[in-house]
Amino acid sequence: MLWSFLCLYTFAEILEMSPTRKIVIWLITGCVLIWAMVVVGGYTRLTHSGLSMVNWEPTTLFPPMTDTAWQKEFDAYKQSPEFKQINSYFTVEDFKKIYWPEYTHRLFGRAIGFIFMLAFAFFVFKGWLHGRLLWKTLIIFAMGGAQGVLGWYMVASGLKDEPHVSHYFLAAHLLTAFITFGYCFWVALDLIYPNAPSIEKPFKSLKKWTWVLLFFVLIQIMYGAFTSGLHAGQFDPTWPKMGSNWIAPEVTSLSPLWTNFIDGIAGVQFIHRYNAYVVLILVYLIWFKSRKLQLLPTQSNGIKFLIGMVSVQFLLGVFTLVYSVPLVLGVLHQTAAFLLFASSIFVLHQWRVQKPLNYE
Repeated sequence: MLWSFLCLYTFAEILEMSPTRKIVIWLITGCVLIWAMVVVGGYTRLTHSGLSMVNWEPTTLFPPMTDTAWQKEFDAYKQSPEFKQINSYFTVEDFKKIYWPEYTHRLFGRAIGFIFMLAFAFFVFKGWLHGRLLWKTLIIFAMGGAQGVLGWYMVASGLKDEPHVSHYFLAAHLLTAFITFGYCFWVALDLIYPNAPSIEKPFKSLKKWTWVLLFFVLIQIMYGAFTSGLHAGQFDPTWPKMGSNWIAPEVTSLSPLWTNFIDGIAGVQFIHRYNAYVVLILVYLIWFKSRKLQLLPTQSNGIKFLIGMVSVQFLLGVFTLVYSVPLVLGVLHQTAAFLLFASSIFVLHQWRVQKPLNYE
């Protein structure tokens, strides 16, 4: 009863808001939903559920509702390389356990598209989306569509001969989710804060270093996907060294040398492990450079949150490695990656900010 009242009260409050604030809430809601979908995707990946649905029609909405329907889905799964090579002992009940995470992940993606499209159509009808803002939201649509296409190609790569998805498609799928989130968040921040007409030289330096940070954060996210796709997290689960060495001998075992760092288990973990130090150093460098500047409260708080998140994420990464990627730590590590990425976007945007936008 209380929950229903709060929902009605919140809805009534939204109706009274200005158009700009409604659009901001819509975009931030989209960001939260993208984050939630990636978390569900991470859970699906860690529970080895991603290849359970070998058929997915555009009109699919409901899961199997009868024993006959479940058996049909299970029979289709039996034709997959994952069943033949890994899960041949599965019963229908075992199959259900891996089916539900993947079904939830796919349905969640469809729900995001539907919610986004519904609000988009309403805002266009009301004349609130126009000009550059209209084009920006259309770009978000296109990025969301690309994310879905990459997701299907990723799954398809594990349904042919090998019961594993391509770590390249996995990385592309994850990166497009993060980039879509980042762009959606940036557009929302543009509406919340106006761009400064000019940026003083010290802030230009901070902006440059924050761009560098964002680049290495994306590299870290990509190699996180490589690490997951190649199961490289289980290699040398020790820290700070890789086993008894700072650089494990296996890091350079493949030939040619460069293939170690995109296809080699040890080489991929090496990049993911040591790039984390680069990200950590860059965050503290930005903090050090900003100490003597007169910052706005939002700029100062953004840097403090960024420092907190990079510290938490670094520690989560260490524990996830040492304990060989347990489910809870794996999901938390991916969640913290999102918050680190979001805080990097926020800090970067703050270097072009003067004052909050007046919504009224």
